[in-house]
Amino acid sequence: MSVIRAATGADAPAVDALLRACFPRDAEARLLQQLAIDGDLVLVLVAEDDGAVVGMIAASRMQVAADTREIAAVAIAPLAVDRTARGQGVGEALVAAAIAHLRSAGVELGFVLGDPAYYGRFGFEATTARGFDSPYAGEYLLGIRLNDGPCVHTPGMAAHAQAFAALGEDA
Repeated sequence: MSVIRAATGADAPAVDALLRACFPRDAEARLLQQLAIDGDLVLVLVAEDDGAVVGMIAASRMQVAADTREIAAVAIAPLAVDRTARGQGVGEALVAAAIAHLRSAGVELGFVLGDPAYYGRFGFEATTARGFDSPYAGEYLLGIRLNDGPCVHTPGMAAHAQAFAALGEDA
């Protein structure tokens, strides 16, 4: 059984290696590095099994506005699980832990770019993200209301941290 915990600086090499092993290119590893350099990371959790990092999830600051007000929002990405730990609930545990942490921090909205069938299990919906002006708008941009704040009546603008621009069309 994996233990989910906040990442520390000592985890950086293992997290970097995990991202490079889990994705076909190094863009996600570079994304996480740039988010850290820019100060845009708000959360990084790791799943640890027998002292080894077998999974990770990150959340970064977004600039989101609707109904003429700023909304506390994050992008949840990347999520990675080592091939040897897949199918054991590690990814699900990381997503659930991230949602719990973000809720307790007062974040109102979370966005993810991913499979609606997977992320829908946690409450992410395309309808929550629909209408926000974003370069990632479409069926795979999903949102979740994390806390009850003033009701958002009209979606507005949702801008990811600048580091996401480097992902380009492959995001």
